[in-house]
Amino acid sequence: MAGGGSSQTDSDQKKARIEIIPLIDVIFFLLATFVLFTLSLNNLQSLPVQLPVAGPANEIQTEDNTVTLQVSESGTFYWNKEMITLNEVAPRLRQYKENPKGVPRVLIANDDRAKFGATVMILDEVRKAGIDQVSVETQVRPTGR
Repeated sequence: MAGGGSSQTDSDQKKARIEIIPLIDVIFFLLATFVLFTLSLNNLQSLPVQLPVAGPANEIQTEDNTVTLQVSESGTFYWNKEMITLNEVAPRLRQYKENPKGVPRVLIANDDRAKFGATVMILDEVRKAGIDQVSVETQVRPTGR
């Protein structure tokens, strides 16, 4: 053959291919980076909780001066089984907080048909009095007990 030209035919050319495996690796890397970045943006908010600490079994029990505030169905309130009005709750809580007999503690209890709003009012009064140790009883009591 004269001319010596080397012409390539279509069968001799390499076809362009897109490799999918490296593309999948890159997508997984981007996905993992996005997930980790998103998790680091969450600000977890929590309330400080003072958990009870177990003491020795032979420890002498100190006098418990916990006040029980009970809310009844009819909207009456009981201070350690003594019926009081809502107007008496705040002054009694302030006086109780000033009492030097240990740390003030309040237990809020309800009878089986007490209104939630009255319980929230009692919780607000306890908070306003500055008493930090508050418990809410989960068992139902008969009214005034």
